[in-house]
Amino acid sequence: MGIIYVSFKQECQKLLDHYVTFYRRGDAKGCASVYAEHAEMYSPFGPPAIGRKAIENAHAEWVTVGADNKQIIVSSANRDGDLGWCIAEFSEGTTGEGVSLNVLARQPDDSWLITHCSLNEALS
Repeated sequence: MGIIYVSFKQECQKLLDHYVTFYRRGDAKGCASVYAEHAEMYSPFGPPAIGRKAIENAHAEWVTVGADNKQIIVSSANRDGDLGWCIAEFSEGTTGEGVSLNVLARQPDDSWLITHCSLNEALS
């Protein structure tokens, strides 16, 4: 059996797919679990959220309305060693469409978590 290579873009998509699953379930704590403990999230939909608990609190408001049709597609991604980034397009009923820029760090267990996230609304 050969080694199966998973690209970093695929790893980012898998992480954001987990996030979407939590979002659709209305699970704010699950949404926050894809972020590092001291992550920072900047959004036009609310004040900056610094730390996983603040990110969870922001999501507690967001996941209550229109969560069923949330989608995120990674459009580009790259990494260098234990740091990486991805740009992802998102859409849902309540906020419309936009793009996020995410910085990720490899964790001791080789998983990836978001350390910084900037959400940006699509311009009409």
